[in-house]
Amino acid sequence: MTDAPDLPPRLALAWGVAERPERTPKRELSIERIVETAMEIADADGLAAVSMAKVAQSLGFTTMSLYRYVTSKDDLLLLMQEAALDVEYPPAHEPADWRAELREWAQFTMAVFASHPWFLDIPVTGAPLTPNNLRGADSALRALRSTPLDDEEKMSVILLVSGYARNAARLQSDLARAVAAAGGDETVLGGGWGGALRDLVDEVRFPYLRPLVEAGTYAEEGEIDDTAWGLERVLDGIAVYVDARAAGAPGAGRVTSASDGTSDDEAGPRDTGAEPDPRDAVAPVEMAVHVKDPKVKKATLKRRDAERRVREAQKKVRELEKALREAEKAERETARAAVEKARG
Repeated sequence: MTDAPDLPPRLALAWGVAERPERTPKRELSIERIVETAMEIADADGLAAVSMAKVAQSLGFTTMSLYRYVTSKDDLLLLMQEAALDVEYPPAHEPADWRAELREWAQFTMAVFASHPWFLDIPVTGAPLTPNNLRGADSALRALRSTPLDDEEKMSVILLVSGYARNAARLQSDLARAVAAAGGDETVLGGGWGGALRDLVDEVRFPYLRPLVEAGTYAEEGEIDDTAWGLERVLDGIAVYVDARAAGAPGAGRVTSASDGTSDDEAGPRDTGAEPDPRDAVAPVEMAVHVKDPKVKKATLKRRDAERRVREAQKKVRELEKALREAEKAERETARAAVEKARG
């Protein structure tokens, strides 16, 4: 195609504007079949199982035959993602309801990731530029059509929500893989180790975690749907910002000069006459000292040693308490037996 846009091969393939090779006489091989087969392999055995040779073998062709259609494995991976995103997003609400629509968009995105767990194993190499990726962004922008946010703010919202969706889907996928690798044994998620954790998680090293472990809250399945709960809190934060912008508050993230409307970066540094707040650099300085200073390291070792000795003492106390409980139980049982003997 002489009038095709000047795009890298993989993007040209995704947009359908790359020159396609002439069909073989058998007319059995195509980009669509190659991508479909690669997805089937990835769905069954994971992304690591996908190779040009494996796909070619599954199709009954030589590996070199595939390279006439797809120039590299990286191109194939991008086309697999693009095919996974070839879905219809939930319809718009009328009247518009940005929160409900954005929630549905996030949930739908997570469902797409869940249907193809390998999707998230493909590294992000840049901004989404393929058509189906952009359709997803367009759907999210539609959800925000009724808000007072400007274009950059809308894109920032999409980045925030899609980042949460990716992270949540990644966590669920990793946990599911862990259970599958253990032969379906869900105790690998921590629920079967509550007793051991109660012995190991002491109140000295873990003063705030210890009560949760003791109550069983940490390792056991709770009543809160963590993914849904987290999404609602993200939407809460966006709602506060949307309401503030609707009330006339200036946009965040871009400091502007009141005199000419230019950003501080455009206007250059300004001398306000105020001394810089020394607290601004406290956290990085403290972290650097904590990591590198030999005196701090020595003090840390002493603190860890003291904690170790306290834990050993606590363990001894627990052992003695256990021995006391066993002795009291034996005493009660012996007394009960003696009473029964005297009565009999």
